[in-house]
Amino acid sequence: MPFGTIAASGWASGLNLYGTALLLGLAGRFGWADTPEQLQRPWVLAVLGVLYVLEFVVDKVPWLDTAWDGVHTVVRPLGGALLGGLLAHESGDPEVLAALLAGGFSLSAHAAKASTRAAVNTSPEPVSNVALSVAEDGIVAVMVALALAYPLVAGVVAVVLAITSLAVAWVLVRFVRRMRARWRERRTARRGGVLGG
Repeated sequence: MPFGTIAASGWASGLNLYGTALLLGLAGRFGWADTPEQLQRPWVLAVLGVLYVLEFVVDKVPWLDTAWDGVHTVVRPLGGALLGGLLAHESGDPEVLAALLAGGFSLSAHAAKASTRAAVNTSPEPVSNVALSVAEDGIVAVMVALALAYPLVAGVVAVVLAITSLAVAWVLVRFVRRMRARWRERRTARRGGVLGG
């Protein structure tokens, strides 16, 4: 399997593991692309479909999405690595190298997603979460389609997105830490005012 397919699928799985695996499975099942047979099994597609729907709903609810992302800090990179290994196995490429590559790309996308969601959750309105979630699902669909149709282009896009994701995560983690510090200062000041009064 080409580097671009593995890298792009890995990065997409960092945004939505179940959606990425489901699209890869459906692409193989319908004969649109040569994808791992394990992902094409009806029961696997059914489980992935249920998990995708669950994530689709949870992803729209402020703070619940952050808890979901917290759990998936381990799940998405491991799932991305597993997808990378499966994709490499199909073509006889080194599975461990592909798994490490896809897992790393998945972790970069997950870091950006989780930190972006934590920052957006500081806003009082829920529309931002819904818009971000729908955009993420669209990006996943585009990345998987690109990975299967144009692996070289997908590889370049995945590298650019991985670097951008790491930069975004770094900036947003700093932003969230500052917001927490301000919130703690305000809470301390209020307590001091109540005790002083």
